Order: sequence, then structure tokens, then C-alpha cells
Amino acid sequence: MERVGMKVFSGNANLPLAEAICRELDLTLGDMKIGRFADGEINVKINETVRGYDVFFIQPTSGPVNDHLMEVLIAADAFKRASVSHINLVMPYYGYARQDRKTSGREPITAKLVADLLETAGVDRVITVDLHAGQIQGYFDIPVDHFQAAKLLATYFEPMVKDNREEWVVVSPDLGGVTRARAFSHLLDLPISIIEKHRPEANVSEVVDIIGDVSGKRCIIIDDIIDTAGTITNAANFLTKRGAKEVYITASHPLLSGSASEKILNSSVKKCVVTDTVAIPEERMNEKIEVLSMAPLLAEAIRRVYSFRSVSGLFAK
Repeated sequence: MERVGMKVFSGNANLPLAEAICRELDLTLGDMKIGRFADGEINVKINETVRGYDVFFIQPTSGPVNDHLMEVLIAADAFKRASVSHINLVMPYYGYARQDRKTSGREPITAKLVADLLETAGVDRVITVDLHAGQIQGYFDIPVDHFQAAKLLATYFEPMVKDNREEWVVVSPDLGGVTRARAFSHLLDLPISIIEKHRPEANVSEVVDIIGDVSGKRCIIIDDIIDTAGTITNAANFLTKRGAKEVYITASHPLLSGSASEKILNSSVKKCVVTDTVAIPEERMNEKIEVLSMAPLLAEAIRRVYSFRSVSGLFAK
């Protein structure tokens, strides 16, 4: 089928990001209605022609996760049946990724299950940001463009650290995040420290010790997700008790479930710097939370994918 153009649509998960991406692309967001039947089933209606178009559908799987994932699957089916040229899913936050392998018997691998569902629904390509585990790209048999938010987050801190780098240190909140912390520290030319923690159950952690000296330092704790914020605020409070002068926290995906915003506000955290891969409800915002936009990077990725240009130069941006 001959390609006739590009159109951008969005689900209900993050309309502000979709609108920002469209402004970068100088496009109008596609006309689509996603509603509910009386029993709660999702109903999708595309209100403009898409035959032969390359469609980019923007939707993170933020809460309510199941509803937003079903929106993606049903929209993909609608696009496929409307004879689009390609379905490109821009999923800045890929949910169900925290179970990417079996750690004990009788556990699912939900990251692979979601990949299978997306492909079955008709998705031809996935554009995403900071997967919880990089190997999830291998769960797909379609192209996956996996971008990083680290450079965007580093631009926030660079003016603060450039004249006194000896006062700053990047901190990994656990041993599993060392690779991420080291990459971030290289962007800012800073040393790293590592927190050792024990996790007795999901979303619960206890700080055991820290590798490295943080006394008198300004610390930046970096993670990929802030969910309940218990882990990262416990880490921040621990660093303060160990003599840290200031503690900043930063992450790509601000899920901020439950009382997370309140925990951040009441902790020793000076600033929480995140991106807009996930929309933060107004009631969960507070004066400590700073949001940086991924729209320019994602818009440029869309341009390059549509025009068959290399996107590899964007992976470090």
C-alpha cells in the first residue's frame, strides 16, 4: 500500500504529552474518541480517514494501567481494520516491565506477555523510553526504538554542578541501578556511590548501608521509576543522616502511586526532577517536583522513523 502521510493520535493516558509532540511536529492531533460502554468496556472510534497513513499512537501504560493498555490494543485493532500503512506505538512508559524474568517458581513474565499482545494487536513498531530492563527489547519481533531520558535530566543539573563538581555525587538506590547511575555520572563528570538495601516485599525496601562517602556532599539519586516513592525517599533520608548536605532525586517515570507525592514533600529531598513520560495529576504535584518534557526528543524520533532516517544518533540524547 502506498504511504500517503503521517498522523498522530493519542489515548487518554497522557494527552498533554501528545499535544506537545504535535506542536513540535506542527501537526494537529488526530480525531479519535475513546469512551466506555455502560459496563465499562472500552469503545474506540476513529473520526477521520487513516487509510494508507503511517499512524503514531501515543500512550504510556500509566495508571489505571489495565485500562490504558486495553486502549492501546483496541486502538491498534481499529487502525489495522481501517487499513493504515503502519502502526507505530509511542509508549514512553512500558508497564508490566518489572516482571521481566522468573525469580521463583510459578511466576509470569508479564513484560513478554505485553509484547506478545501488542504484536498480535497489529503494532508494527514501538518507541519507548527507559525500559525497566533493557533486555525487554528482545521480547519483540518488531523494531523497538529505546531512548534514554538521562541526557535531558542531566541538562537540569549541569548548571548546578559545573563550578563545584567536587561537592556532588551521583547515588544508585540499589545494586541493580549501578549501570544507570554510572552512565548518568559520566554525563555530569561526577563520582558515584551505591546504596545497599534489602527488599522484603514488593514496593517495600530497607536501607542497609552505603558504598562511598556522602558526608558534606550534594547527592543526586537516580532511578528509572518513582512509584510509591518509599524506596527513594528512604534512601534520601538515609543519606541526610549520613551527612549529605542536600539530596536531589531524579527519574524518568513519575508514577507517584498512592501517597508518593506526600512522601516526597515530607522527606529530606530538596528537589524531585522527572520527565513527562507519565502525566502527573494536578493534585499530586507539589513544590518539590520539577517536570522536564520528552516531547522534543520523541517528536524528532517520529520524524526520523517516518522519513526512514537513522535514529541511532538520538539514543544518547
